[in-house]
Amino acid sequence: MLVYLLGYLDRTNLGNARLMGLTTDILGGDASGQLYAWVNSAFYFAYIFFQFPGTILGKKFPQNWWLGLAATGWGFCCAIQATAFNFGGIFVCRFGVGVFESMFSPNMSLYFTFFYTRHEIGKRIGTWFACASVAGAFGGLIAFGVQHIHATTGIANWRLLFLIEGLPAVLAGLACIYILPDRPETTKYLTEEERALAIVRMNRGGSKETAGTINTSHLWMAARDWKIYLYGVIYFGVNVALSALGAFLPTIISDLGYTAARAQLFTVPPYVVGAAVLIITNFIGDHLQTRGIPMILSSLAGGTGYLLLILVQENIRVRYFATFLITASTYTTIGISISWFPYNMGSESKRAAGIPIFQAIGQCGSILGSNLYPNADAPKYIKGFGVSCAFNYLVSFIALGLTLYFRYENARRDREYGKIDRNAAVDTSKEADHVSTII
Repeated sequence: MLVYLLGYLDRTNLGNARLMGLTTDILGGDASGQLYAWVNSAFYFAYIFFQFPGTILGKKFPQNWWLGLAATGWGFCCAIQATAFNFGGIFVCRFGVGVFESMFSPNMSLYFTFFYTRHEIGKRIGTWFACASVAGAFGGLIAFGVQHIHATTGIANWRLLFLIEGLPAVLAGLACIYILPDRPETTKYLTEEERALAIVRMNRGGSKETAGTINTSHLWMAARDWKIYLYGVIYFGVNVALSALGAFLPTIISDLGYTAARAQLFTVPPYVVGAAVLIITNFIGDHLQTRGIPMILSSLAGGTGYLLLILVQENIRVRYFATFLITASTYTTIGISISWFPYNMGSESKRAAGIPIFQAIGQCGSILGSNLYPNADAPKYIKGFGVSCAFNYLVSFIALGLTLYFRYENARRDREYGKIDRNAAVDTSKEADHVSTII
């Protein structure tokens, strides 16, 4: 959780730096906002291209080393953004942050499945992913503080911000190598009795694979699974909103009439509420063993938030309330998706391939979201709000379709094969989820 919080700080601090003068200092003022949009997109270019090999290769190495190296790398790249003096420099640094973060987040979705069963995964991933929202809150507070120490340092505010938020990730990454456990069957943290229990848990509803191996037939199986591409469309839609939150929420709130410093502070409450809603929703989802219905409701709430921003132009309180709906919806939907989708892939290798496929499609939405809010559209941002609204409603529609399909398919398999113990060990080494139970 600590590492992910630091990672999200480093991923989203560009929006805070923008209000501190980054565009004026090294982007020539960027009157159109296009250079800033390209810098923000650099992270997602790298994330898209490198997360598939980053997840597949991650399965070949000890998890503590792989995840620790990723955190150390992105922290370093974030910190050296403080030395950038032109568009090319900041673009390359942001690209580097994306390369190393692509080695971490998709792998974490797989890593959790090594330790937690499908009945436990929602609340664990929900609590872990809530750190993304908490990072948004901390980012606003840190940015507010940094803006008030400029006079005593002589260093530009935004450069200090990158150093303060980048260097801790380097230290946390090095700590991961020594503290974080590897897979249950190889980690030194467990006794033999604990290890045997952990392996039994790994085989509930499936079968574990040997550490450091990849089932290549399951990689191709993931590439041919139409459901993974629908997951990608959902992830695409919600990432349109997510990228805009980190990069443009401070600016949007500033356009409501607040000063830059106060706008940093006013970004905090929506993120705090978003984290709380995400955790509560995932706990309920685990208890009821449902993911689709909470996703439908959260996406509808997000679409309504964007609709309010479009239709209500004068009432600042209503518009600010809409940011709460959007933030809670965005983080909740993503938190549900990364606990729902992996467990509908019936083997480790299929997850290792399927997770980066749907997340790569989703990060294309981040690039779109990064380019939906040009300065010329301020303060109404009709295009950005309208596109994001449409994608939220699309996500709810697809989630409804997947929920109905999964329930129909489970009922069909129950009729054909008989009801089975969902915690029983199932041999998924050949057919993966083609013969195992779907959540």
